[in-house]
Amino acid sequence: MMRSLLLLLIMGAVFGLPRYAGAQTPTPFAKGADVSWVTQMEASNYRFYNEAGVQQDLFQLLHDHDMNTIRLRVWVNPAGGWNGKNDVIAKAIRAHNLGFRLMIDFHYSDSWADPGQQTKPAAWVGHTLAQLQTDVYNHTYDVLDSLKDNNIVPEWVQVGNETNDGMLWPEGRASTNMANFASLVDQGYAAVKAVNPTSKVIVHVSNGFNNSLFRYLFDGLRTNGARYDVIGMSLYPTAANWPTLTAQCLSNMNDMVARYPGKEVMVVETGIAANVPIPAQQMLLDLMAKTRSVANNKGLGVLYWEPQAYNWMNYGLGIWNSNGQPTVAINAFLNNPPSPGLVYNPGFEYTAATQTPLGWSTASTADADADLTQSYGYASAYQLSHQKATAYQVRTYQLLANVPNGTYTLRAWAQSSGGQTQCQLYANGFGGTELATTLPTTSTWTRVQVSGIVVSNGQCEIGLRSNAHAGETASLDDVEFVSSSVTSSATATAAPGFSAQLFPNPASGARTVALVLDRDETVQLSLYALTGQLVRTLAPAQRLTRGTHQLATDATGIAPGTYFLKITHGDQVAMRHYVQL
Repeated sequence: MMRSLLLLLIMGAVFGLPRYAGAQTPTPFAKGADVSWVTQMEASNYRFYNEAGVQQDLFQLLHDHDMNTIRLRVWVNPAGGWNGKNDVIAKAIRAHNLGFRLMIDFHYSDSWADPGQQTKPAAWVGHTLAQLQTDVYNHTYDVLDSLKDNNIVPEWVQVGNETNDGMLWPEGRASTNMANFASLVDQGYAAVKAVNPTSKVIVHVSNGFNNSLFRYLFDGLRTNGARYDVIGMSLYPTAANWPTLTAQCLSNMNDMVARYPGKEVMVVETGIAANVPIPAQQMLLDLMAKTRSVANNKGLGVLYWEPQAYNWMNYGLGIWNSNGQPTVAINAFLNNPPSPGLVYNPGFEYTAATQTPLGWSTASTADADADLTQSYGYASAYQLSHQKATAYQVRTYQLLANVPNGTYTLRAWAQSSGGQTQCQLYANGFGGTELATTLPTTSTWTRVQVSGIVVSNGQCEIGLRSNAHAGETASLDDVEFVSSSVTSSATATAAPGFSAQLFPNPASGARTVALVLDRDETVQLSLYALTGQLVRTLAPAQRLTRGTHQLATDATGIAPGTYFLKITHGDQVAMRHYVQL
């Protein structure tokens, strides 16, 4: 065995064979960001701050959140020099000095190249295909060689950006002439390997959920002999569809590595709306887990596109607040990301409004539509609601698994119109009698709990059940399932420093909102329908001093029904039911 191993190592050194498998170290999963805008933002006096409000260099801030990879786009002769060779080298040096791995993304354009535009650089206009092949080779070689002069060797190099229909149109348009596109990719590959044989070459296509698009393009490249190493993907879901799109993306990734032996896959761009940070965090956690699960460890990583962009270029898919600080979505990149606790999706925030909240199941056939999440929650965007225009029976539940045996308390914030035959928060620990408590009739969020739940076989079912008449409603949010030893010292108190009361309520006319503030804040009152649409601004934004205030509201023209009163104070939001008679 030792003689065989020694012979294999010698052959590998002489002939370049792969090293003995037992000696290989798995390549770390790549997680990071394209931050190509950073120098332009800094030149426009943008600054970046950590969660504590301390100003930090962006690269250091990303490094502190356990990102390990930076992606930088390259344009040929861009206006202002942004994303040109010198700008790219300056950013690459900053990334290299902090130990980041590097991806270089060649657009082969003076500006954006994407599925809708693959415009040749001005200096290449009028060139023949043969000249364009030389242009691609020389430009790729020049930038990479200049990086190498600064001791920087990218781990990955993209030959083209989102080349769904090729690049360098019209000559390199795939739908017109796949062979031309393949020849341009191959020239880029040759240039990359001439400078840095270890760099992996990526061909990048958008819509990573679209398997037919990927098969079309990569079948064409294979037929025409193009060389590359990695299939790169973009994926830009919404808060509503991300569970569907990440599942489709995983299916596509597994198909790619099976269909094209020897190739690897990577999500080189992703993004989601900045104003849904919790769904963004869950999407990233899910997408990274799915990419890691690709067969034979061929899922290399996930990169976020321009996460630091805030109030910039009208781009709204970053993971930054308008105050220059990252949202909680950035914590998905931590080596030890946030744990959901025993209850999965406890605040019903992991997606947008939906009738199928992640982690929760509905026990009803005829009345499944009575179970939904909607705006607004106790302390966040969404809540679980039971409601229907006709009489209904529905149960929303979650089976908790891997629960240490013991005694627990189930607690949540709740609201209820009252009148139901049954409206209960319940728990069944399969260690005795099911326990439940009836939700109180209240239009303000109230803490409810079920105590003394015995778990004896490692699992417990928790949920909300309603047997209600037409129009009766119940809401639940921020569900917790905790050990009684923890619960015993907990108190159900509202957030300190703020209180709000609406009176009279219900009412048919004007009413008053009484506020108590512990600091000077800007306050605004808005009325929303239960489905989330803005009905009216009841009181415009105004600066109020610390202390007690009473704000009058006008109910003229508001149709009878139940609404949500949204009270914005500073950077916080409070919700109250508003019942118009």
